[in-house]
Amino acid sequence: MDAPHRLRDAAKTLRRQMSLPEVLLWRAIKGRKLDGLHFRRQHPLGAYVLDFYCDEARLAVEVDGASHGLGNNPRKDARRDAWLAEKGIRTLRLPAVVILDDVDNATRTILREVRGDPDAPPLGELPRSG
Repeated sequence: MDAPHRLRDAAKTLRRQMSLPEVLLWRAIKGRKLDGLHFRRQHPLGAYVLDFYCDEARLAVEVDGASHGLGNNPRKDARRDAWLAEKGIRTLRLPAVVILDDVDNATRTILREVRGDPDAPPLGELPRSG
């Protein structure tokens, strides 16, 4: 599932222009800080660039700002998620506001998804820490 050259270039640009929620989450998960899991940021895959991707967990983590709920974006996200699911990759969508509010809770949500924890609360309703 190698990405076209233009998409790899776009991913490289996106790595330099990450949003604040993406930067905060990246700082929390890079270098195997999250349970030894290796994540890549702005990872090109097929026709898409994934915000974060963990190959060993087959998990894409997408940071969704307010625009993801507008216009045709929900339909585009659903198409992308379906394509990833066909490839055996789960998608976890984290609202940017959740990451800004409590990045530790966001990382716990990622771990619950990786571990398949059935008691995980719905996104946006994460319990506050400390």
